[in-house]
Order: sequence, then structure tokens, then C-alpha cells
Amino acid sequence: MSESQQHHQSPGSPPASGLGLALFWVYVLLYIGFMGLVLVRPDLLSLRPFFGVNLAIVYGMGLIAAAFVLAVAYMVLRSGR
Repeated sequence: MSESQQHHQSPGSPPASGLGLALFWVYVLLYIGFMGLVLVRPDLLSLRPFFGVNLAIVYGMGLIAAAFVLAVAYMVLRSGR
């Protein structure tokens, strides 16, 4: 193992590739849910459940927020905290 790989690997933490792939699949499932609504029930996306904002915007912004949350989770879990 090279020196740069050794200091990034903390004892007891999952391998970076496995953790990254797990978080990636979480995001893929969220995105598939959005695409499923678009394809199967586009009428639901026009509902305005949150302060007059339609579901398409809420879900889309939720996807962006989820990407940030998953990135932070990855950084925290990789740092061993």
C-alpha cells in the first residue's frame, strides 16, 4: 500500500469503495423514485403539498439536498468520527 493510501484508511472503517458504492445506490434509488413518478404518475408532480410549491420542485430540491447529505455522510464516515 502506498503512503497516501495508508494514512486515509482508519482502522475499523469500511473500504472507501464499498461505502461509496452503498451511498451511490441509496441516491440511485431516490432518483429512480423520482423518475418513476415522472413516467408513471406525472399528475402527482403537480400537487402542491408544501406551501404552494409543487411536488416536482420539492422532490428535485430534495434530490439535491440528498446528494449533499450523502457526501457529508461519506466524509464523516471515512474520517472515522
